Amino acid sequence: MELKVIKTPEEWRAQLSPLEYRVLREAGTEAPFTGEYTDTTAAGIYRCRACGAELFRSEHKFSSHCGWPSFYTAAAAERVRLVKDTSLLMHPRTEVRCAACDSHLGHVFEGEGYDVPTDQRWCINSISLDFEPVE
Repeated sequence: MELKVIKTPEEWRAQLSPLEYRVLREAGTEAPFTGEYTDTTAAGIYRCRACGAELFRSEHKFSSHCGWPSFYTAAAAERVRLVKDTSLLMHPRTEVRCAACDSHLGHVFEGEGYDVPTDQRWCINSISLDFEPVE
């Protein structure tokens, strides 16, 4: 998929806070249980904080008690890009990136036994998201 939003590192730094830049552009992770959307239960849409693309919907969010917002699927498969992550010297993980701007969002895990339709936990950094409530 071709990226729709392309900016230089300097342009991203001007747009994002230092923590947003570290997570979204350098694949960092916010501390668990510190994100603003970890316990959010309101109806709405979760968008990429860097480019505004719709990524997740509240009806796919569930409480995993892992410290980060958890979803069992993305809003649509073409909205995200999955990448094999071997940065930790353990079992490879699957990184989740925004398909529109290539920002790091978090990771997706399978087979953990959560009672969700996909048996997946999309573990997403709150700081990677903006929430748009629906009425």
